[in-house]
Amino acid sequence: MNFHWMHIAMVFVFVLGYLAIIFEYKIKINKTASALMMAVLTWLLLFLSPTEFKTSVLDMHIADASQIIFFLLGAMTLVELIDSHRGFLIITDTINTNSKRKLLWLTGFISFFLSSVLDNLTTTIVMISLLRKLIPDTKDRALLGSTVVIAANAGGAWTPIGDVTTTMLWIHGQVTSLSIMKSLFLPSIFSVIITLTLLSTQLKGTYPELMIEPKRKTEPGAKRVFITGILGFLFVPIFRATTGLPPFMGILISLGFLWLMTDIMHHKHESRKHLRVPHILTRIDTSGVLFFLGILLCINSLEVVGILNAVAVWLNHHIQNLAVISTSIGLISSIVDNVPLVAACMGMYDLQTFPPDSSLWQMVAYCSGTGGSILIIGSAAGVALMGLEKIDFIWYFKKVTLTALTGYLAGMAFYLLVHVL
Repeated sequence: MNFHWMHIAMVFVFVLGYLAIIFEYKIKINKTASALMMAVLTWLLLFLSPTEFKTSVLDMHIADASQIIFFLLGAMTLVELIDSHRGFLIITDTINTNSKRKLLWLTGFISFFLSSVLDNLTTTIVMISLLRKLIPDTKDRALLGSTVVIAANAGGAWTPIGDVTTTMLWIHGQVTSLSIMKSLFLPSIFSVIITLTLLSTQLKGTYPELMIEPKRKTEPGAKRVFITGILGFLFVPIFRATTGLPPFMGILISLGFLWLMTDIMHHKHESRKHLRVPHILTRIDTSGVLFFLGILLCINSLEVVGILNAVAVWLNHHIQNLAVISTSIGLISSIVDNVPLVAACMGMYDLQTFPPDSSLWQMVAYCSGTGGSILIIGSAAGVALMGLEKIDFIWYFKKVTLTALTGYLAGMAFYLLVHVL
């Protein structure tokens, strides 16, 4: 493609905004503000160009982005509803060992399977909250917290509802539910097993200060809400397969059912207002949702003018190997947010050339999900760990990065081996 001044300006705005997102904590500007500015300015430049663009082009991309936004809103509300009832205690209260290695493996596997239904950020918050109650010493918790991040990122990669990037690929038709689960479950869990094996060599003995508390009290109806909520998540891919309706409709009907159920359970009790959906909605991370909207719309503008297609042509011409390209995407996602990376891939490679469930999309789902664990800043879960446990970049880099990288590459090698066979 021949670059016009408008293309150069759009790329400049994108790069500048991306840098602002990466260095959010240095420059003290929230990444959502940067993403929204990027989105509007790139589309503004596009409409100011000599080529005539109709608003119907923007409307089409808004419709696509809105499906992801509505899905996220529904999923986040369901998670908060379970959490407000303390329903996750049903899972986390099963941990009752003080062996360092056993606790590492137990933490890893619970985080892996929990994040396959929830998301890596929520799983990390839930598991760190549990570990704080069990192990009072921050230094003792650091390695376990890192384990949570690695396992949660890997666990979210193999299901259509476990990670935002896999959800994006699923909603837009690049992957289907059963295929992504069958293809990526073994590579994902293999990467976790390798990582846990390596991390466990750094631990021995028991935690002398482990605090095994009596089971904490849940809110009324916690078990019912937890089971119904998890079933609601599992219902979404079944709903899509049987009705053909998009996934956000499935998550909204699940939310509607939980809303109805909790209203019936709690409406007679004034003291239970905090357990009802109107209050839960005040706890939703609206900033995070708007961030995804800004990123998706910005990437769409680059797709419309053909910039992403030009990048794809360059990669195919110079690198050609899809496995290398996908692995590189995972490595890059350890530095920058994986949402815009996957959004860019969706714009770079079309479904005619790479149909649903092709190896490209499966490798992108695995790499973008697990690659974020290599550095602590590479995923929402890692950033949450930094904030909750005050773990710094250098400590994680020295103690965990090489192990996480080994696990990531091992999982990718496993996928390629199975795929070739």
